[in-house]
Amino acid sequence: MSRFVTKFLKNESGATAIEYGLIAALIAVVIIGAVTGAGGAVNDTFTTVAGAL
Repeated sequence: MSRFVTKFLKNESGATAIEYGLIAALIAVVIIGAVTGAGGAVNDTFTTVAGAL
């Protein structure tokens, strides 16, 4: 039984998957923030163009 616990604690493959998941989530948050920020500027530009027409 202690051999199983030792082997389980040394296994890092699950930790790697969690790290990749956290990196993907962080990238998604950055992309959402960038799109939200750019969306306001694009909306203002379209409003200006529509007003000029």
